[in-house]
Amino acid sequence: MMDTGWRQKYLRNIPAVDKLVAGCQADGNAYPHALLVRLAQEAAESLRRQIMAAEREEELKDIKISPQEMIQQVQGRLRQLEQPSLRRVINATGTVLHTNLGRAPLARQAAAAAKQASGYCNLELELKSGKRGLRYSHVERLLTILTGAEAACVVNNNAAAVLLALNTLAAGKKVLVSRGELVEIGGSFRVPEVMAAGGAQLVEVGTTNKTHIADYRQALDEDTALLLKVHTSNYRIVGFTASAGIAELAELASAHGIPLMEDLGSGLLLDLSPFGMEREPLVFERIAAGVDVLTLSGDKLLGGPQAGIILGKRKYLDRIKKNQLMRALRPDKITLAALEATLRIYLFGNPLQEIPVLYMLTASLAELERRALRLAAAVREKAGERLDVEVRQDVSVVGGGAMPLTDLPTFVVAVRPKELPVSEWAFGLRTGNPSLVGRLQEDWLLLDLRTIAESEEEEVVLCLS
Repeated sequence: MMDTGWRQKYLRNIPAVDKLVAGCQADGNAYPHALLVRLAQEAAESLRRQIMAAEREEELKDIKISPQEMIQQVQGRLRQLEQPSLRRVINATGTVLHTNLGRAPLARQAAAAAKQASGYCNLELELKSGKRGLRYSHVERLLTILTGAEAACVVNNNAAAVLLALNTLAAGKKVLVSRGELVEIGGSFRVPEVMAAGGAQLVEVGTTNKTHIADYRQALDEDTALLLKVHTSNYRIVGFTASAGIAELAELASAHGIPLMEDLGSGLLLDLSPFGMEREPLVFERIAAGVDVLTLSGDKLLGGPQAGIILGKRKYLDRIKKNQLMRALRPDKITLAALEATLRIYLFGNPLQEIPVLYMLTASLAELERRALRLAAAVREKAGERLDVEVRQDVSVVGGGAMPLTDLPTFVVAVRPKELPVSEWAFGLRTGNPSLVGRLQEDWLLLDLRTIAESEEEEVVLCLS
């Protein structure tokens, strides 16, 4: 790049770092000196790159280069660091299991249990004997009662559960999977790559749309360690299709002395089809049908914290628990406390009312309409003439890679400002405190009552006004 006089002029005018640091200290705030130096250096370097990238002096006409402007930039960086990055969001998108917003919100009991476990707790201590215990004991009994499995353990997410099980049961060996089940989940994580990371050799059987039990039987040999079935929770293949059933796969695996493993993913414990949702396989049904090792997520349709749950026959679970990878993948005390409290709701409580995900999914259309009309009236009263406000019928989705064919009828409050672009206004709501996130549609911001907790409605009104 040819050097120019105007560029050098701008570079020379960048304030010295020590001058910026002194300016930030002048207001009496006792920030660490090393922190101020680093942020001042970053601000100066950012400005330097902007100057060097310019091809004409006209591109720098709005550049902020004065000492006071630079000091304000450093102070802005300080304020950003002082604010928590993870912030509470009011989810008005209508996506119940919104991965970007943390999937399942915890039940009140689960949040309380997590808070209680944040101090010292008996994570790996048997209180009666005083001896060291196993952290999985806090949830294993509950999981086996709820699902009918012989044994269970927990890791930090479902991908880890699949990885650990494959590495334990099939490292260096062949695993048979239907071509139609080689799924990709969020973040470009794919079943073939997870299998490779676990040391298993993928053997594809059948075709994309049709895989018969004979395809598995034909591919079996002495190097086959496991049959793997993957529930296609985030998509469906429809039309001219066929797939081998769990019962016949279990029979084939048993005849050859190898386990049948299934990645069930969403982890549904209750049948939600009476509420208009598509029929999903239930965990206890898969165990009863003969699946030897079953993996599922804790923070999807189960409605708990992020966790990977492994269920199945004790002889396989005992091996999985002894895998050296377990220590790298194990959950912490907060996760286990929240998961235990969630599971207890299924046993002793009312999960459709007490677990937020299930409550949202099964909310009646009449209830959502009543709440939408109430919220719209409150917004009109508070915002006056500044907003257009309408109540509409719309559609929510399950999200989280679950029930892709299910559309949930809902009611939304559609709002838009009269004197501001809706995208700019939505940005302000999204970056506010609390953050309010809806969905933009044709110059309107739609606020879906299905994913807004009733206790949050007053806050929504304040955000909008």
